[in-house]
Amino acid sequence: MWIGTFPVKSVIDSSGLLFFKMAPLTSSTRELFSEAVRAVLETWPVLQIAVDNGFGGAYSQQKAEWMVDALQQYFTDNDELQQDEVEEFISDLMNNEFDTVVDDGSLPQVSQKVCEMFQQCQQDRLTEVREQIKQLIQKKSAGRAKATPAKTPAAAAAADDDDESEDEEAMECDGASVNGAAVKEQHLPPRAASHEEEDDGWTVVRRKK
Repeated sequence: MWIGTFPVKSVIDSSGLLFFKMAPLTSSTRELFSEAVRAVLETWPVLQIAVDNGFGGAYSQQKAEWMVDALQQYFTDNDELQQDEVEEFISDLMNNEFDTVVDDGSLPQVSQKVCEMFQQCQQDRLTEVREQIKQLIQKKSAGRAKATPAKTPAAAAAADDDDESEDEEAMECDGASVNGAAVKEQHLPPRAASHEEEDDGWTVVRRKK
């Protein structure tokens, strides 16, 4: 039956009460939702980085593709999913399949987006879903995220020593007395440059210890 423009089915629970719930997605709508899930995951920087860097081993790409089917099936098999449940499911997938802990704050956004698009599919708002998929595909073609590797204290110290050596050589070549602070202002250490790149939109992904 239909209530308004939304397909629903009537259900009588164990206490004899009648209530209504959204009808299951049709085959064609389920395929569209699968496309939506794929579009969301393929534009998620955390998953992009995990795949590009082989966090899931030799079959990282295949695991990412399997995640699309797994998430779509999770919605199909469970009624009235809440956003926090979806978050936990995706988090477990990233942990188990890519050995990756997602702590950059993006997981709630991804989960919310998938939940919203599933609800739109249930409500037969397919034009809106297709438009969002189109926008996500355009976003994907604009470029992929890059990982910023974290430096160990030893590596950072070595980089600082290299900078100091370069500064000393530059002062000797110039044949003049140059203030060390002025040289450091002209030659930013790698750590400072890396921080600027993060501010420009780089994504930091932490492997599980």
